[in-house]
Amino acid sequence: MRQSYLFTSESVSEGHPDKVCDRISDEIVDLVFREAKKTGMDPSQVRIACETLATTNRVVIAGEVRVPETLLKKGKDGKVLKDASGAPVVNPAKFKSTARKAIRAIGYEQDGFHWKKAKIDVLLHGQSADIAQGVDEKGNKDVGAGDQGIMFGYASRETPELLPAPIYYAHKILEILTEARKAGEGAAVKLGPDAKSQVTVRYENGVPVGVTQIVVSTQHVDASLSSEDVRTIIEPYVRQALPEGWIGKDTVWHVNPTGKFVVGGPDGDAGLTGRKIIVDRMAAAPSRARTPPRSTALPPMRRATSPRTSSPPASPTAPPSSSATPSASPSRCRSMSTSTARARSRKPSSNPCCRRCSTCRRAASAPSSTSTSRSTPRPRPTAISAASPAATAASRGKRPIWSRPSRRP
Repeated sequence: MRQSYLFTSESVSEGHPDKVCDRISDEIVDLVFREAKKTGMDPSQVRIACETLATTNRVVIAGEVRVPETLLKKGKDGKVLKDASGAPVVNPAKFKSTARKAIRAIGYEQDGFHWKKAKIDVLLHGQSADIAQGVDEKGNKDVGAGDQGIMFGYASRETPELLPAPIYYAHKILEILTEARKAGEGAAVKLGPDAKSQVTVRYENGVPVGVTQIVVSTQHVDASLSSEDVRTIIEPYVRQALPEGWIGKDTVWHVNPTGKFVVGGPDGDAGLTGRKIIVDRMAAAPSRARTPPRSTALPPMRRATSPRTSSPPASPTAPPSSSATPSASPSRCRSMSTSTARARSRKPSSNPCCRRCSTCRRAASAPSSTSTSRSTPRPRPTAISAASPAATAASRGKRPIWSRPSRRP
């Protein structure tokens, strides 16, 4: 394992559209457990599967729940109302209020997304009986709804919080910027809630010693600000977040690389619960961690669930363990056929593994009829009747190279 390499991690602020939805769902979970405690409901009987969608002045809260009576609709006779399936009907009032408080705490008071003006739909209903039988504890049985999960991460001594340095400092940059914005410090009041950060940390002998690239894309409420103006505002806070001496003259800055960023949050890009789990894990390894940089300019930031679309080019010297993407793993090439590896070795590939692992190096150096230049024209195939003995024999043998189906990984 190489001890000197680059590692990139990204983070998003609390005003990122997906994070707004995560915040609303989290607040609803807290609300239900608070109400359960007040009413004396057994916490183990609470069920909440709450998903949130946010777009321009609209929030949709949907899911399946089992909640205390204080969160249910009641008729004039004081009895809980039930729907056609016999499940209790949820009262949306407290859920709407909770969502508005969450949006307000984040700081959204914009025309396109305002905590007071946004329409909020609550589509919560009772939990499915089929799922309930898997998660309700009865007798001596295994409990579970059949879901799967993927865990990634590790404790590290690189930071006091035991987080790896790249993800820790990506979080720290946005944390300090958010605190400054909410406190109204100087020009930070011109910044909006929606933001993203990314840092590429340089390791020497396995120890983080500096940053080679810094990305900060932040919303700003003043439409007259340029990318240079935004950098002037955020640079002191970025330097405050990072250890002294980590930013050098060779550090590359990408601040609002696509230009003006006034329309942000759910108004600029719809948000969904759970789309930023890549940010919440212990370390977010980019899919391009070992791809040689093609230019010094960062491509426009695009939102996606995969870091592939938002990671800046990094060093080709990163260790194999610095990327969690299968395409960056040498094991993938070993599972490919030799003909596929040869085909990849003949042209530049976005797969950083090619030309590096032993399989690709052997395939690139091995003679191949598919890559050898021909001095004579390639013979055309001869038409053979499918019912003829010749066709049967041909089907048992090796097909000519020009008739092989293309293989794509």
